[in-house]
Amino acid sequence: MRGAASTRWHPPTRGRGALLTAGVLCMVVLVVSAILAVALPHPEQEQPTRGLPHLARAHGIDLGVAVAVNPLTHDTRYQSVVTENYTSVTAENAMKWEHVQPERSRFDWSGPDAVVDFAERNGLDVHGHTLLWHNQQPSWLAQGDWSAQELRQVLREHMEALLGRYQGRVTSWDVINEPFQDHGPRLRENLWYQVLGEDYIAEALSMAHEIDPEAELYINEFGIEGGGAKTDAMYSLVTDLLDRGVPLHGVGFQGHFVHGNVPQDLAEHMRRFSDLGLEVTVSELDVRIPQPPREQALRQQEQEYQHVVQACLEVPRCVGVSVWGVSDQHSWIPEWFPGYTAALPFDEDYEPKPALDGMTEALSRRR
Repeated sequence: MRGAASTRWHPPTRGRGALLTAGVLCMVVLVVSAILAVALPHPEQEQPTRGLPHLARAHGIDLGVAVAVNPLTHDTRYQSVVTENYTSVTAENAMKWEHVQPERSRFDWSGPDAVVDFAERNGLDVHGHTLLWHNQQPSWLAQGDWSAQELRQVLREHMEALLGRYQGRVTSWDVINEPFQDHGPRLRENLWYQVLGEDYIAEALSMAHEIDPEAELYINEFGIEGGGAKTDAMYSLVTDLLDRGVPLHGVGFQGHFVHGNVPQDLAEHMRRFSDLGLEVTVSELDVRIPQPPREQALRQQEQEYQHVVQACLEVPRCVGVSVWGVSDQHSWIPEWFPGYTAALPFDEDYEPKPALDGMTEALSRRR
């Protein structure tokens, strides 16, 4: 017991003590209300973005990813990786000729619509891929016996349908994809080259600009990231196009790298093109590792992803980096490069790999 005085009963009072208690309670309520007003945004206020998208936007670049239609529409974990880590999407296959126009004048918009609709619902930009390529052409196009006039009409019909449908929604396009030979500096003798001649590139760019004057138009190529004859040939091509006033806005450096061979001078080669006033982007990044993927290789891959993103940040008018696939489960690498795997920042179970930390580290550094 605390003494006899504590056992005595006192009648209730409404004096100074009660008023003090009420005042304290009012102050507590006011303080808590003020904290909640700051901590909880009003419903109409947009929640701040965090993580990689926030970091990329802070640097003024896109961090993109190539997406496939089926998992994008059916797999919630796939969807979450896209929305939580990237600011833009590219349709990996859905916008290519064989999918969009499997028969002449019969267009299938289910795939492209799914990609664009998903992007718009989630506040993502869309990069269009691709209008002219030597692969994934429908048989009616690839095996047709075309005159120059007929092929130009086919091309116009396709562009008017595709660019017209997504005008204002898809704001940049790979108009020309892989125009050079795989390992050389000569233009590839594809369908367009054979029928229209080497000026087909200028014709296609001009036609695309006529149909959608607001779209950013790109030439996209692999094997130009480390310099050499192919890089020089691309530089000569785009310089000639610009000198002639052909509408060209950017060059995509695909970036399909082998672990251990990511060019250290990547920024230098991209800067050559940005110095012409062109945008540049790393458009299809992956870094494949020999099987089985060992921990040391994955840690080194982390540094390689960091280096690529850092190279973009160092180059004026580098507008973004896009990885080519959401996870190793959906990567094209094992099929096309047997013996290689683990090329992307997320593994087959959608778990982040050290490569994701590498991109985060590059984007976390101040300019």
